[in-house]
Amino acid sequence: MIRLLLPFLLVTIIFNSVKAQIPNTDAAHEWADSVFKTLSDDERITQLMVLRESEYKPTGYVIHDSAIREAIRKYNIGGIVLFQGNPYEQAKLLNEFQAMSKTPLMVCIDGETGLGMRMDSVEMLNRQMMLGAVQNPDIIYRYGRLVGKQCKRMGIQVNFAPVVDINNNPQNPVINDRSFGEDKYKVARYGVAYMKGLQDAGVLACAKHFPGHGDVAVDSHRDLPVITKTVAQLDSLELYPFEQMFQAGAGSVMIAHLYIPAIDTTANTATSISKKNVTGLLRNQLGYEGLTFTDALDMQGVAKYFPGGEIAAQSLIAGNDILCLPADVPNSLAKIKDAITAGKLTWEDIYAKCRKVLTYKYLYGSATAKKINTENLTSDLNKGINEMRREVAENAITVLKKTDVKFFPLEKNEEKKDIVYLGIGVTEDNTFSKRLKEDANADAFFFDYTEDGSRVLSTIALIKEKYKTVVIGLHNYNRYPSNNFGITEHAFQLIDAVLQNNDAVLFDFGNPYALANFCNAKNLVACYEDDSITQRTAADFLLGKINASGKLPVTVCDAFQYGSGIPTSTNLMATTAPENVGLNATTLAAIDSIAYDGIQKGAMPGCVVLVAKDGKIAYEKAYGTYNFGEPEPVSTQSVFDMASVTKICATNISIMKLYDEGKVSLDKTLGDYLPWVRGTNKAGLKIRNILLHQAGLIAYIPFYRETIDPETKTLITDIYSTVPADSFSIRIAENLFLRNDYRDTLYKRILTSKVGPQNKYIYSDNDFIFLGKMVEAISGLPLDEYAKKNFYAPMHLPATTFLPRDSIELNLIAPTENDQEFRMQHLRGDVHDPGAAMFGGVSGHAGLFSDAQGIAAIMQMLMNGGTFKGHRYIKESTVKLFTGYHSSISRRGYGFDKPEKNNATRKEAYPALSVSPLTFGHTGFTGTCAWADPKSKIVFVFLSNRVNSHGGDSSRLLKMNIRGKIQETIYQAMKQ
Repeated sequence: MIRLLLPFLLVTIIFNSVKAQIPNTDAAHEWADSVFKTLSDDERITQLMVLRESEYKPTGYVIHDSAIREAIRKYNIGGIVLFQGNPYEQAKLLNEFQAMSKTPLMVCIDGETGLGMRMDSVEMLNRQMMLGAVQNPDIIYRYGRLVGKQCKRMGIQVNFAPVVDINNNPQNPVINDRSFGEDKYKVARYGVAYMKGLQDAGVLACAKHFPGHGDVAVDSHRDLPVITKTVAQLDSLELYPFEQMFQAGAGSVMIAHLYIPAIDTTANTATSISKKNVTGLLRNQLGYEGLTFTDALDMQGVAKYFPGGEIAAQSLIAGNDILCLPADVPNSLAKIKDAITAGKLTWEDIYAKCRKVLTYKYLYGSATAKKINTENLTSDLNKGINEMRREVAENAITVLKKTDVKFFPLEKNEEKKDIVYLGIGVTEDNTFSKRLKEDANADAFFFDYTEDGSRVLSTIALIKEKYKTVVIGLHNYNRYPSNNFGITEHAFQLIDAVLQNNDAVLFDFGNPYALANFCNAKNLVACYEDDSITQRTAADFLLGKINASGKLPVTVCDAFQYGSGIPTSTNLMATTAPENVGLNATTLAAIDSIAYDGIQKGAMPGCVVLVAKDGKIAYEKAYGTYNFGEPEPVSTQSVFDMASVTKICATNISIMKLYDEGKVSLDKTLGDYLPWVRGTNKAGLKIRNILLHQAGLIAYIPFYRETIDPETKTLITDIYSTVPADSFSIRIAENLFLRNDYRDTLYKRILTSKVGPQNKYIYSDNDFIFLGKMVEAISGLPLDEYAKKNFYAPMHLPATTFLPRDSIELNLIAPTENDQEFRMQHLRGDVHDPGAAMFGGVSGHAGLFSDAQGIAAIMQMLMNGGTFKGHRYIKESTVKLFTGYHSSISRRGYGFDKPEKNNATRKEAYPALSVSPLTFGHTGFTGTCAWADPKSKIVFVFLSNRVNSHGGDSSRLLKMNIRGKIQETIYQAMKQ
């Protein structure tokens, strides 16, 4: 993140990428100039206004068609904003308005959840809080693209979405479930994904509400919220998603109505009309040159202090481009001209803004807008909505507490009605209750919020006496937290008693903040919304038809912090008690002392240990923290840089798959598969010898060293850039990008490196760099995509991936090293290996990241002879071939590391004394390892970031033999 207190020059350099992302074409400027010349000065002002086309009133929605017609005829306004209405009627009006307008209108909508948020007969998509529970950002991109397609079909050029406010105040009455959550990294990543989906569909996205509306307790529609944070606090949290959105190319931003004294102490001056905020912070310090919209100028947060047209003038003085929903066009026009006369604005300011708005009109289709075809309009707008809602629901449902296993899935008694559904907030069957009646032979009781307490005690007694299992559904409560979401004390009394007296699970269908009332529940599932699709999906989960993978996007209470969620995937390995698979739990407990001893002595700040026996996870535990001396804890969900474990869990299994298909022969050479090595001393190297590290390749080439100036010890500036650009797109680390053509230099260095004699063992990264390129050349896919397509995706391993920043929350990724030799920063989410980084984060020898369960699943698949959960990935004969010994001069298999052949007589056995000769696996430089022993049916995974030392000896993990000691402890637990 860019510090606000950095020198201005540095901020300007860093944010050149923002300017580069703003579309800029000659055709757009030519069109804008030609139209600009046709406008009067008054029209050049009114082009900066977009008016409300409709609104909702107690009697229903009202279309302001007459007022819009007058504003177009009399003032040639710049655009309109669609709100409530019927899509067919609004389309006809849009066609009329565009036809009568002298200048093409910019058509906008406030459609965060799609057009269904505003238009009747169009289904609404999920709110952003529910999207925040989803763990796959690709879904968010496709969500944004679907909304973009809706807008294009409706003749809309701008959508005021996404919200990138960080909702860190549970009492927020205006943002709340409109936010992706409380984590700045997720909010930023999902905001960028939504934005790119919209803009890839040709619709201008709008990041809102700058500089951050999440930490308020006042609704800006009613009054001016006050935020008392310091500039440093804003910079470290609220501004981060906006910075990321700007760098990623967000075309517009909406300015919030907030009072933030740290930015501007002028009394009652909202950020939307503060020059220090819009021009000073947004434009000058953050370097943003995209289009700015004010938030609605008819909101009381600003309107009560600047009535009439004065607010419009103040908004332009502050530096905004477009006035959103000014209440009075003629008065606003007059006040703006008064400001020009008074010298507070200049005509040059107005002209520049007008040309800018016209340019955006051209870029996003206003200039070429066609008449909206109303045939099948409603059905077209609904295409894909239900499918997207279902996908979001399947990926968002979150298990927060799982004490009674019988609910996951629900155990049914086909002969006896011993299951009851208790619907809170409903008076009759809904989709959830109907499914439980049909599929689980359940009875149903309902209790509405309008009821008094007369029925509470009798219902409690009846359920306790008659039913063995209770499923509670909490429905139809308010979206916002006022009065505890409208849930009555009688409803709480009933729920609390049933949770205490019965085996019960609570399904919460609504804002997850309401879960703070149920943090002591034994079984708890968050569903986030209350529509029929979400209810149907929840029933499918309860009945065991789908899995739950969601994570809580906000903190609810101490028990359920941000990121809480218990995966229930049936595609991963089952868990069991150690005794059930012949392991002594007391002996395994010694792992604690080994791990804590290593942490205390500085071998690593934290680690994860996983032990699977007979295909079931019998031990999985996290220890320590990500960094020495800091509180951020390691969890079993933590993702680590696997370093050289990449060789077996990405490259080698891919080579094995291609071998199965007859596309790789071990007796062929590199030259047979890689045309670019032909004519070099690498062409004749046999694949068999490369897999054994006996091809004569040197161990390692420190590519990065020749990119460092030997005198200044700094990176050579023409090789690297601090911002991404067309010619600098290879990300090395945060704010560091390698020149694209320098990759050719890397290949040249490998091709011209020395080759030693064959049949001499030299462990080499270069062996697997070549093998990774073989996979790509043969398959036609990048290595990461091939491995994902053939292994990680079908095995359901979302946390096993290259380039983890694209799909995994940063707070789940363990930092590796404070690199003070090459990248000069603390690495987190970027590959530690310098060579792999210079190859763009994907290489045959390093670049894979994973949690422990993902690696364990791959090792289990191999130990199973190439199958996992009934699906075959590699032939059994291939697994046996590659995992066996094949060298007379080393312990290596084909690609795999193996135990030393003379372990029994060695002073220090490798990897542990008691492993069988059938064992295969690998270790990683960052402090990881993965081993599988087919004889004992043991899988052992150890993940750490041992190079993340604090000035100590990062080799201490090796010297203390922590991995070997833990592995030997597992075997000792088998003997007792």
